[in-house]
Amino acid sequence: MDIEAHLAPYASRSAQSEGRRFDEPAPASRSEFQRDRDRIIHSTAFRRLEYKTQVFVNHEGDLFRTRLTHSIEVAQIARSIARNLRLNEDLVEAISLAHDLGHTPFGHAGQDALNACMQDYGGFEHNLQSLRTVDALEQRYGAFDGLNLTFETREGILKHCSLKNARKLGDVGVRFIEKKQPSLEAQLANLADEIAYNNHDIDDGLRSGLLTTGQLDEIDLYARHRDEVEHAYPGIAGRRAINETIRRMINALIVDLIQTSLQRIRDAGVNSAADVRNAEPLIAFSDAMHAEATLLKRFLRENLYRHYQVNRMTSKARRIVAELFDAFMREPTLLPPDYQVTDAGTHADSAKLITMQARQIADYIAGMTDRYAIREHKRLFLIDEM
Repeated sequence: MDIEAHLAPYASRSAQSEGRRFDEPAPASRSEFQRDRDRIIHSTAFRRLEYKTQVFVNHEGDLFRTRLTHSIEVAQIARSIARNLRLNEDLVEAISLAHDLGHTPFGHAGQDALNACMQDYGGFEHNLQSLRTVDALEQRYGAFDGLNLTFETREGILKHCSLKNARKLGDVGVRFIEKKQPSLEAQLANLADEIAYNNHDIDDGLRSGLLTTGQLDEIDLYARHRDEVEHAYPGIAGRRAINETIRRMINALIVDLIQTSLQRIRDAGVNSAADVRNAEPLIAFSDAMHAEATLLKRFLRENLYRHYQVNRMTSKARRIVAELFDAFMREPTLLPPDYQVTDAGTHADSAKLITMQARQIADYIAGMTDRYAIREHKRLFLIDEM
């Protein structure tokens, strides 16, 4: 049975995949994209997401989102939209589950700190690190490093990339150089990510007490749906009112994205996955919804992500990452042996060895969970932690 027979002509099909970096026999009981999804779920990097921050550091509460719960929520939203657009659900799920595999501990604060540390050694960017994770860092198979995912999944993981880096990446970097679009599934996963984190950050912000419903009532997207909830359920209050409001916001964004994207696809006249690459971006919100979503993002940036209590924790996070990096660069022998670079057999000059060592340190720190990074910092800098 062709499990992809129901797909639209412009959807990605595993039988037409551009393949894997290393040839493997075709799977007997699943599609190539299903195999990708399964490999991602069983990876070490995916398990680590359980203890990596979304907004709030792991120890601050048990009910806040982590990178793991966020990735699952993105996959659910993306699959729902893909089904309505007749896109490949398995591919969009694989991309969604893998998109944050390269994130550092402590969320964007950790990424910014590690990027600052790596400025002299090529920089650090979590999308590139997610690709590096699935291409090289995972060690689960005897025949190759990494997970050996399909081109389409790897391309979807790499949401954005500088031209300088794109030239180093081979096949997945070509579209940035040629200014072409990725698959519709990749475009969809990107916007599903946005829907998930904006709305769920509202939930976490309200739960933490750093946001209030009074503040949010100034945002049209929230206020409109809050009014609908109060009209439908007079007297509703507390978590029930918040959850119902956010549920309706997510639904409104999804419906708008489906309707707008379908119209854009029809207007573009695309008839194949190849046509998609030469078109303008086709998965999009309407202009009105895009404007509302942008206002919501701006509100969250100013009122949640820059809240003084969040700033206090992110300031600590930046110091932890920077101090770990500096300590390991000064004394690489403090690293686990697998992350120590030696000149044996490399025939590299000292500058190249230093850059290689810095990249290994970045790999080590990026792979840490929040609590592991905190423990490792204590082990290195506190006398009573041995």
